[in-house]
Amino acid sequence: MAKDAVLELLWRSRGCFLSGEELARRLSVSPAAVREEVERLRAVGYLIDAGPQDGFCLSPEEDRLSEAEIRKTLQSPGLVLQVFPSISSTNTVLKALAADGAPEGTVIVAGEQTQGRGRMGRRFYSPAGTGLYMSILLRPKIEPAEATKLTVCAAAAVAEAIEDLAGVSAGIKWVNDVLVRGKKVCGILTEASLGGENGPVNYVVTGIGINVRPPAGDFPEELREIAGAVFEEKGPPAARCRLAAAVLDRFLGYYRHLGAGDFYESYRKRSVVLGKDIWLLSPGKDPVPAKALDIDRDFALLVRLADGGLRRVQTGEVRIRPAKAGPGGPAWG
Repeated sequence: MAKDAVLELLWRSRGCFLSGEELARRLSVSPAAVREEVERLRAVGYLIDAGPQDGFCLSPEEDRLSEAEIRKTLQSPGLVLQVFPSISSTNTVLKALAADGAPEGTVIVAGEQTQGRGRMGRRFYSPAGTGLYMSILLRPKIEPAEATKLTVCAAAAVAEAIEDLAGVSAGIKWVNDVLVRGKKVCGILTEASLGGENGPVNYVVTGIGINVRPPAGDFPEELREIAGAVFEEKGPPAARCRLAAAVLDRFLGYYRHLGAGDFYESYRKRSVVLGKDIWLLSPGKDPVPAKALDIDRDFALLVRLADGGLRRVQTGEVRIRPAKAGPGGPAWG
């Protein structure tokens, strides 16, 4: 019997009990061998329910991250997957592998980050058991300024994958936050290594962190107003593995034709800032009020300032302004 053959059949029949005899017949082994394999799977942590007539069913609670589970729905060939229950930071670990010559298509996936990082040096909350944290190593032949496109196509890929798997609408707040039900469920951190100050791109690591379900006891108080999850409850079986595969397939599909910018319309139509009054945020500077007008083909945000002037914004962050007031004074326009 091939390793994990029982798990494969249980996963395909999730929600339904299969008798030991039926499993044995499909795998051409004895019922005793099936029971032995079920016990082995339980011993390594898989949640398998027992039912009538010696039947078995993969528990609805089962959502273990594993390479085998991800590959069941993954369509992209040639990826080198490494899956960890817990890791310091998927980006940090993958950057070290990249510096040692790891090939393009190396992917680190984790169920928890103990030192998760977000943009601008912020900590990225990455609790165990409910989130999906992964980083993808790329070696593109692009100019450093084009690295933003990888962040953008990752955001489009995540939004599309969430919509397909969860059946909910996903929005994108420029440039890299994916929202569901008005709250942030995904952050993306793209880091590039350059050959010298103005040299070519050696490699790019794109990190994606997704809140798949709410953590036990809810999010920390400081995050509750802004953080959400893809599923309000448990979600379907193997949700994290299926979401990982769906995001990778969409992201790499866009990456193979990066220059064509096929993800532009997908990204733009999901924007939650266009037409809104916003704050332009930059480290060490006061928030600047503006109105978001459009996103150009290079994914810069086109805004109108309070004095009527136009600006093309390529870096920084934005925040949608309340109707009446916000940081730095009253709203305008």
